Amino acid sequence: MREYYITKNDSGQRLNKFLEKAVPLLPGGMMHKYLRLKRIKVNGKRTEAAYRLCEGDNVQLYLNDEYFEAPREEEAFRRIQTPQLRIVYEDENILLADKAPGMVVHADEHGDANTLIAHIQAYLYQSGAWDPDDAASFAPALCNRIDRNTGGIVIAAKTAEALRILNDKIKDRELEKRYLCIVHGRPRPPEGLIENYLRRDEKRKQVTLHKTRVPGAKTARTRYRTLAAQGKLSLVECELLTGRTHQIRAHMASIGCPLLGDGKYGTNELNRPYGETGQALYAYKLTFRFEQDAGALSYLNGRTFTVRDVPFVQKYFPAFRL
Repeated sequence: MREYYITKNDSGQRLNKFLEKAVPLLPGGMMHKYLRLKRIKVNGKRTEAAYRLCEGDNVQLYLNDEYFEAPREEEAFRRIQTPQLRIVYEDENILLADKAPGMVVHADEHGDANTLIAHIQAYLYQSGAWDPDDAASFAPALCNRIDRNTGGIVIAAKTAEALRILNDKIKDRELEKRYLCIVHGRPRPPEGLIENYLRRDEKRKQVTLHKTRVPGAKTARTRYRTLAAQGKLSLVECELLTGRTHQIRAHMASIGCPLLGDGKYGTNELNRPYGETGQALYAYKLTFRFEQDAGALSYLNGRTFTVRDVPFVQKYFPAFRL
């Protein structure tokens, strides 16, 4: 028999969700069978799969050892001796990190373990803010992601409650995200709204835009405004009204102003004189605009967080001030 005492970070979730993480090799059908047979109990009693765990609950598992995951290799965060993080904001619930261009947020198909989430977990572990042995199913997690070559603010939840709230708020579009980018040419008009349908091609890892809805396409809306212009380049602020893959990159290219350094939606001919090989795009501003109750995160409502030292702005528009 194994038992877990539910901490704050594991509380609030359904019992079946907890079991999927705590006993990853237990099939769903067997889980429900063992709940009926009272081989899985909470506080010594038969419990439904939909029961929401509370802090202090005792989950008792009368299961064979074969259902428990064998000890894994040391997690990636344990191999990081000195976390490399630029922290924009941190409190007991969340951490806002300024991701550097070139870093991946999660391990990709290449198995890169030098990820943003690994550095965040290493930082929280080494600072004592998170003990992986203290929570059976929760680990600090990212609430949003940005491309490898895009820099900017990424949200990490330090508690399970914060993760659930922020996932809901992002789904309901109650977070306002603004990006800075440098584009080739001059957007016409200088500010406006780009709205069409975007379809993702998984094989090519690229998106296509369509004026009318086609199978597999989703609405994509970007509001932009030109902040400065110099030479053949323009500094543009974009607000994501929807959050689709490569949305800003594809939208700006669609109006004849591809991002500087973007070889996927722009051209090498345009980028070659500048020597840039990654898109000049930065998630520089985040505002929490909660329309519904945000529970433990209500104190964040109306707050804005900004990265002011964006590298490509300093390089190409040194006189511009955010």
